[in-house]
Amino acid sequence: MHRILAIAAAAIIESVFERRKVLDHALAQAFAAQPKWGKRDRGFIAETVFEVVRWRRTLSFLVESDAIESLCAAQWVRMGYELPEWWQYEGARTSRIQAREIELATQPRAIRESIPDWLDALGEMELGTAWDQEIAALNRRASVYLRVNTLKTNRADAIAWLAQNNVIASEVPDRPDALALPVGKTLPKPLRLDGRIEIQDAGSQTIAPLLNPQSGDFVIDTCAGAGGKTLHLAALMQNQGQIIAMDIAGRKLQELERRAERAGASACIQTHKISPTTIESYAGKANRVLIDAPCSGLGTLKRQPDLKWRLEPDQIDKVRNIQTELLHSYTDLLQPGGQLVYATCSILPSENRAVVDSLLKHGGFKLIQEAPVSPALSGYDGFYAAVVEKNAD
Repeated sequence: MHRILAIAAAAIIESVFERRKVLDHALAQAFAAQPKWGKRDRGFIAETVFEVVRWRRTLSFLVESDAIESLCAAQWVRMGYELPEWWQYEGARTSRIQAREIELATQPRAIRESIPDWLDALGEMELGTAWDQEIAALNRRASVYLRVNTLKTNRADAIAWLAQNNVIASEVPDRPDALALPVGKTLPKPLRLDGRIEIQDAGSQTIAPLLNPQSGDFVIDTCAGAGGKTLHLAALMQNQGQIIAMDIAGRKLQELERRAERAGASACIQTHKISPTTIESYAGKANRVLIDAPCSGLGTLKRQPDLKWRLEPDQIDKVRNIQTELLHSYTDLLQPGGQLVYATCSILPSENRAVVDSLLKHGGFKLIQEAPVSPALSGYDGFYAAVVEKNAD
């Protein structure tokens, strides 16, 4: 273990816990500032940071301290390192940490699964006994999943191309365009920028096909962001038709335009920053609408474990109100007989079916299909999607 790397890892963790920086961003900034760090160095730092953030509460129990230096020490013991004399920390020594691993099984779930008490109570209230399996699954390390861009290649050719570039990828059986990398492996940047593949969780790849978009359709993606699902829609439509990709953030739409150019999907995608007149200008024009709604993000905890320490209960209350407002207002974009997909990356029923029910009870719409993605059952991120159809008359 190198002192400089250990200190760097602790500093990144401090920025996440104390200054509430987003983990991915903090890690990327640190790596950009130290271009001489090699692959092994970065791997040590990334694993330390992710696992300390993920297991913060569990590690605190093991080492009997909340100090960042102590949490790092406990994680390194878990990783099989012998703690160097120069690493000074308070709390339990190695033998005591290892002994308390055995005691961990008798602790409350919030400590075993390293989550805030309020989140544990909320998960149990909404999911009942299923919460045990879901939160355990969300604490497992995530694989990187790819979506093959069928506008440029097919899955077999993509696998061969990746192999030529020393990246081993395997087919995901239940997702026709998905590939999986081995756990712990990432995709080199030049390949990410090629346009033949996109990084997209296999659970996320469930959403766009539910719209069943056809060549020539008029589709509105109302919360497009940087365009992961927008590009999937374009591929499914064979780059024929019209996709209006909307978002409140112009910066994200600019990134979407760059990605669309790389993917060969520019012909059918038009970006539109949301304004007070947006719904009025497109009212009744779309035969397909996607609402990838803002949400708690709890289905993505395996990829962003820092989220559980940044979230507050009142934030979830606020996001539920936003979800309901968006679903009720964006249905005006649909033609009679058109279909809408409401989707979140949350596993909470109060953000999912409850929001859909709030629309259905007013009449004028019928539920066609639900497609929840359980992290426990699938191994993917957690998602929810519902297909709703607007009455034709």
